[in-house]
Amino acid sequence: MFEQQLEEVVIEVDIASISTAESPRSSGEDPEHIQALAETEVTLPPIIVHRSTMRVVDGAHRLRAAELRGDEKIKVKFFDGSKADAFVLAVGSNITHGLPLSMTDRKSAAARIIVSHPQWSDRMIASVSGISAGTVAEIRRRTSAEETVSGSRIGQDGRIRPINSAAGRELASRLITANPGLSLRQIARAAGISPETARDVRNRMSRGEDPLPKARGAAKAGGAGGRRTEALSRSTAGAATAEVVPMADRLAAVHRLTSDPALRFNETGRRLLRLLNINMLSAEEWQEIIANVPPHCSSIVASLARECAGMWDEIAVRVDLQLA
Repeated sequence: MFEQQLEEVVIEVDIASISTAESPRSSGEDPEHIQALAETEVTLPPIIVHRSTMRVVDGAHRLRAAELRGDEKIKVKFFDGSKADAFVLAVGSNITHGLPLSMTDRKSAAARIIVSHPQWSDRMIASVSGISAGTVAEIRRRTSAEETVSGSRIGQDGRIRPINSAAGRELASRLITANPGLSLRQIARAAGISPETARDVRNRMSRGEDPLPKARGAAKAGGAGGRRTEALSRSTAGAATAEVVPMADRLAAVHRLTSDPALRFNETGRRLLRLLNINMLSAEEWQEIIANVPPHCSSIVASLARECAGMWDEIAVRVDLQLA
């Protein structure tokens, strides 16, 4: 999560200069675990230290084990983020390896993260603190942090989504109506909601229910909603047609766009043209690329290809909506 703030270089630091204050572990260090680490012959990974405060972020037991062995120095990786981010990293590290945090400590840590990172979603905080999203939501309700939150939160995938997903649910329902074949991920991206919310909307629609958890009146017929549905229908038709458009016609279309001053003379336009040109490969060229994907990379490449395809689908939908 904070990889860009974690230095990869490992250096040796004087143990006496390092502090273990502000640990998420309320019960303190475990003497038996420290003893076991001190006696192991396996090389232990470097500890993580917050550079500006010299406090241990991850590795307090390894630090004590080194002291017990009589070491004067220990291998360290420095973290350069804020104190709040250092605490989050400490919590996340202590639920994934080493001596796990107790449930009490996890809940306490979640409450602290809610205050320091109120813009994070319940699921994101849950993934860091090792408890369920429902438990995080309950903790959030008991704090005053909710009052300081704006209209959106950042999810686990880094996307910003509104706290009130009513508008997103309504757009998702129109997407599903216009193109039932869209995947949950594609619907979620285009509507600005989570895949789970998109799944709930689809399930509600299949049962003939309102896409909103509580009925808030039927959607207005015609108007902007009607125009958006029409745009989505155009997008669906365009996607179906794109499969049979000859390569020569596609190349000609891109060539015409390349000649358009509205695209040529600004950076975002040129970026779009570069992306379109990259995708204008012949079937033979794509086959050559596919045939040369190493077997150990196949699953990653396939996953990324699906993600890219989903993003292009979303672009098609949103560009059509922009014209509505």
